[in-house]
Amino acid sequence: MTALVNYSQIQSLPEIWPVTAQKFGNLPALHDPHSKPELILTYGQLYQQLRQFAAALQSLGIEPREKIAIFADNSPRWFIADQGTMMAGATNAVRSALADKDELLYILADSDSGSLIVENIKTLEKLKAGIDAINLKFIVLLSDETPTENGGVKIFNFSQLMELGQQQELKPAPLTQDDLATLIYTSGTTGQPKGVMLTHQNLLHQVRNLNAILQPQPGDRVLSILPSWHSYERSAEYFLLSQGCEQIYTSIRTFKNDLKTFKPCHMVGVPRLWESLYEGIEKQLRDQPPNKQKLVNYLLETSKRYVLVKRIADNLSLEHFNISPLERKKARVQALLLQPIHALADKLVYAQIRQGVGGNIKTLVSGGGSLAGYLDTFYEIVGIPVLVGYGLTETSPVTNARTFDRNLRGSSGRAIPETEIRIVDPVTRETLPRGERGLVLIRGTQVMKGYYKKPEATAKAIDSQGWFDSGDLGWLTPMNDLVLTGRAKDTIVLSNGENIEPQPIEDACLRSPFISQIMLVGQDQKALGALIVPNLDILKQWADERKITLAIPDKTAPRQEIINSDLYGKTVKDLYRQELNREVKNRPGYRSDDQVKNFDFILEPFSLDNGMMTQTLKIKRQVVTEHYRDMINEMFNK
Repeated sequence: MTALVNYSQIQSLPEIWPVTAQKFGNLPALHDPHSKPELILTYGQLYQQLRQFAAALQSLGIEPREKIAIFADNSPRWFIADQGTMMAGATNAVRSALADKDELLYILADSDSGSLIVENIKTLEKLKAGIDAINLKFIVLLSDETPTENGGVKIFNFSQLMELGQQQELKPAPLTQDDLATLIYTSGTTGQPKGVMLTHQNLLHQVRNLNAILQPQPGDRVLSILPSWHSYERSAEYFLLSQGCEQIYTSIRTFKNDLKTFKPCHMVGVPRLWESLYEGIEKQLRDQPPNKQKLVNYLLETSKRYVLVKRIADNLSLEHFNISPLERKKARVQALLLQPIHALADKLVYAQIRQGVGGNIKTLVSGGGSLAGYLDTFYEIVGIPVLVGYGLTETSPVTNARTFDRNLRGSSGRAIPETEIRIVDPVTRETLPRGERGLVLIRGTQVMKGYYKKPEATAKAIDSQGWFDSGDLGWLTPMNDLVLTGRAKDTIVLSNGENIEPQPIEDACLRSPFISQIMLVGQDQKALGALIVPNLDILKQWADERKITLAIPDKTAPRQEIINSDLYGKTVKDLYRQELNREVKNRPGYRSDDQVKNFDFILEPFSLDNGMMTQTLKIKRQVVTEHYRDMINEMFNK
């Protein structure tokens, strides 16, 4: 195994790329198979393009530490714009081109950006009326469309800018680790978005320390799907590219095929992706003949028993830290007895599943939300390695991660190097004993400089000792693994005073094949309720097997039409009530207040397109609650 490249001596992110050009010059760096024509840039070519982009910006008057806004999405040109702006000495303020017009205009003004880089003319047209009032030096399109005049502001397309840079000499930018690298704006669901100030030191911490999770080798293929401007994907890209990997761009629409075609070694994603992959595998298994289904289900159930007792035997079970040596020995014996059947199942079934997702996966890294226990167990059973990490935009983002030598399912792992985790009482801020749940505080090299031009918000988030308030609730195991239990702001308080963390209950409910998505509600109510997006394919299959006629309206149908549909018939309602009751009661730590007493159906899934999910595919609870306010009120007034 090749030793990882050491970047301990560099001062800024752009210093990575001459090193990679020298070490990995002819290896592919960025590969976009879906562009027309298909694009592959080697490390040598990438470095040359970064230099040209940066030199062009300098020739247009960009000064060190000046702000440039980048409103664009995943592509090799995004990466060139990102690192090209930094190589020129500038700080970039980033957001998706798909974001709302008013949000983009707010970020452009708030970040004090004097220049603008956009995805294409469509993005520029969206902003046109608002940017006329802003005194911009120039605008760059990342497309090759022919630019038109915009109130006297110079506009260059990508090729024109690169041609300009080819004629200029790049001046080295005098950057230090303390200089601001980027402004990443939070989503702003509770007000105006805040600009998170990340320095070169913050992001270099990730480049230097993510080897605690991944040990990539030059030439390893990585499938890239998350928004490149997002801190999670961004830090992963910087680290993986710093070690000579080939980054292949994919999308929600293409990633399942791309897994088979490109056979990646690594992929960084969010729970919804792994859930989608699991659902695809489950569908293939359901399509098998009944006898084969019966065999596969038996093997999966036996393997589940095997992995659960093996966790206990290896002291990697959250619920069994304090058992007696005799009980642990008993678990070892059970694991030994079950192992031959698991090995047979691996040969007959699980090896085929691994081949179906490329057959070459070394690591799936999951972050950006909790991974449901049933998914964690499934991937462990079939031998696809999943490591879970934790962090926030404000922490660059990774602070904790599970590793191959300590993959404690249900946890987010131990703190990575140069990082401290402290659990405190949310009210008194007193440190709590290990094992007690409280507010998660973080201190480390990766913690942001603060919120841009918002000293009060910064002082509220980071105390005088440098501890950052994550807003998350959790506890530490005896071995310092962090176990998250929810967001402090997501807590549902019932009318009896009971505090309910929705995420673990939602994760349990999602084990039901009849539920595609779910969000719990019930603030100040007697009991929990839920908004459910049903899995209509499974529901129709269930109805067909029972010879039940099930007319389902289109997802765009009026509300009354949905209410009058068969979804609200007693048989279907009873089915969902049974599913909810079973899954909630089967989860560890069940309490009677966890029961979902009320529920309603939504036919339009929560998605990026309808604004109900974040870019990392987490449900925007407040947005959904407001959108369905009348439905929720009606649910509790029945």
